[in-house]
Amino acid sequence: MSTTIATKPLAGRVAVVTGAASGMGAATALRLAADGASVALLARRADRLEELVRTITSAGGRAIAVAADVTDDEQIAAAAKRVAAELGRVDLLVNNAGVMLADPITDLRADQWQRMIDTNLTGVLRVFAAFLPALVESAEHGTADLLTVSSLGAKVTFPGYSVYGATKAAASYLSQAVRGELAGKGVRVTAIEPGLTRTELADHVDHPELSAQLDGMFEAVPALAAEDIADLIAYTVSRPKHVNLPTVMILPTQQA
Repeated sequence: MSTTIATKPLAGRVAVVTGAASGMGAATALRLAADGASVALLARRADRLEELVRTITSAGGRAIAVAADVTDDEQIAAAAKRVAAELGRVDLLVNNAGVMLADPITDLRADQWQRMIDTNLTGVLRVFAAFLPALVESAEHGTADLLTVSSLGAKVTFPGYSVYGATKAAASYLSQAVRGELAGKGVRVTAIEPGLTRTELADHVDHPELSAQLDGMFEAVPALAAEDIADLIAYTVSRPKHVNLPTVMILPTQQA
C-alpha cells in the first residue's frame, strides 16, 4: 500500500539540508522529501542539486535547488531569503556540509586546516545565523529541529585527522551548548556523529598513506551507507515535539 500525504511523518514541514549535492546530504534530502517535507537543497554544485530536485518532484515531493557556499556570508543570507520566499518558514535544518582533509600534523598544511575550519565550523555558524530566527519562530507554533552532522572523530582521535577531528569536536560541543540556550525556546538540537560511512568524503583524502589506510578500513569493515544516516535523521526529527535526542552516535556493527 502506498503512503499517502496524510500519513507522511513530516508532512507540512519545511527543511533545509546543506551539503545536499552528494552523500549524506543528498540521501537526507531525498528521505525528508519522501517523508513529506518541502526541502531546500543547499550546496555549491547546482547541476547535482537540479538533478535531485527532478528526482524528488517526479516522485511527488517538493524541493528547490539553492546553489550556495557555506563559507560565503552573502550567499547564505540570500539563500535564507529565497527559501522563505519559495517554501515558507523553515522548521527543520540539517547542517551537513563538511570536508574531511587528512595529513600528518607535521606536514603543516595550513591551507587545509583553514578550509576545514571555514566549512566545518564557521560554515555551521553561518548557517545557524541565517536560519535560527525562523527555527525559533517555528518552535512557537510547532516542532523545530536544528541538526548538525558531526563525526565519530569528535570523540575518537585518528592519527592524520587531528584538525578534522578538532573541527568536528567543536561542532558537537557547539550543538550541545546551543541546545542549552534553545531548549527553553522549544527548538530541538541534535548532533549526529557517524562512524565509517561510504561517501565522497573519503575522496577528499589525498595523502597516499592515509588514503590507503582508509581504503583498508573500508575493506575490513562493512561501512554505513549515506542512507543509514538519512534514516537516523528522519527518525530523530519525527519524534514527538517533547522528545529531543541531543547526541546520537551511529557506527557500523564491526567498527570497534
